[in-house]
Amino acid sequence: MTISQQPVRKSPANIRLQAARTIAAVLKGQSLATMLPQAEKRLHDSEHPLLRQLCYGTARHFFSLSLIRDRLLSKPLKASEKEIQALILVGLYQLLYSRIPEHAILSETVNATRNLKKPWARGLVNAVLRSAQRQKAELADWQGSTEEARYEHPQWLLRRLKQAWPEQWQAIVDAGNQQGPMTLRVNARQFSRDDYLKQLLDEGIAAHACQFSAHGIQLEEAAPVTALPGFQDGSVSVQDEAAQLSASLLDAQEGERVLDACAAPGGKSCHMLEHTEGVNLWSLDVDSERAARIHENLSRLKLTANVITGDATQPDTWWDGQPFDRILLDAPCSATGVIRRNPDIKWLRRDDDIPQLADLQREIMDTMWSLLKPGGILLYATCSVLPDENSQQIKAFLERHDDIILEPVPTEYGLDTGYGIQLLPKPQGNDGFFYCRLRKKAS
Repeated sequence: MTISQQPVRKSPANIRLQAARTIAAVLKGQSLATMLPQAEKRLHDSEHPLLRQLCYGTARHFFSLSLIRDRLLSKPLKASEKEIQALILVGLYQLLYSRIPEHAILSETVNATRNLKKPWARGLVNAVLRSAQRQKAELADWQGSTEEARYEHPQWLLRRLKQAWPEQWQAIVDAGNQQGPMTLRVNARQFSRDDYLKQLLDEGIAAHACQFSAHGIQLEEAAPVTALPGFQDGSVSVQDEAAQLSASLLDAQEGERVLDACAAPGGKSCHMLEHTEGVNLWSLDVDSERAARIHENLSRLKLTANVITGDATQPDTWWDGQPFDRILLDAPCSATGVIRRNPDIKWLRRDDDIPQLADLQREIMDTMWSLLKPGGILLYATCSVLPDENSQQIKAFLERHDDIILEPVPTEYGLDTGYGIQLLPKPQGNDGFFYCRLRKKAS
């Protein structure tokens, strides 16, 4: 092999460069889910785990790291210097939370300033990280000096959580600051859960059955999907246990017309088809790129659905006029129940987003109700822990409509709010989720 043919070896500093650019994009309002895949394309596959660790870890501890950064700087950085701000956060995360040798952290993070083409920042980044290295004993006290830094959540969300869950708010916050477990959904068309669990154990992958989902398996340690037996052949999917409950709660029957109203990326649609054969399923999403993910998941699992790009509030643009027997509405929400999987939510969400989301949920619910047959079932779901989007939303919905029967949801899943079941996030269990099952009175 000639020198020109040899694969380019990426430098460690380049990983820090991509991490800094990704976090900088989050500071500007982009999501990790959007930016990380773009950064990964610029690195070798073997470098992806470290990149993800740096980005998710930095986002998870954003509030305390920002406080430490600002106290260590002799004067504030310009607001426009997002990449240098982010690079310092990435460096501080490594010093405080990683097992990387400190000399490597300093040299590789500082070297990233060259790749950012900001040589003036080299001395600044080096000085801040060395100060943090010298003052490690004091940093813990700094981290506890404000409520946002201590709990790694924005003040507005802490206020809402305290108000909604006075006894549980700290547990919710603690769960949100931890990495969630990796949970699988076994394709019931191919394997029983016990048979697939045996395959995992035979491969040396430690796992156990989930408590509530009949198809759920939780891994003791996260593993790449390429290591999962039969993943490419559709034997199994990655899906949290709370989300897996939707298929059994909706309980679609063979031959029924079913709508998954906000379906992307398609996990719940696929689970419904695995759960019951012969369902006439419509999978709707407003975003064409996200709708493409539904096609990808259906293809891998060898399933078929009518995938539609359209707005759930404007059915005239996509609906054929025939009512549905069952509708799953996994409504757009604050995602405050899945912060541990999307820690950038803590930075990207704002307090005034909540009433706007509640308005959108209300509009979609009213529209979906008009598409449901008399006697049909609507399952309302969110991955939120805020009553404004959940129990209060259902209470207001019942006040607007007089043709509703509020059906029970198993109380062992979570807390009975009187208007549905709230699952709170558990460190070694399910994400935060809300479910309410509504039946339309027969005419």
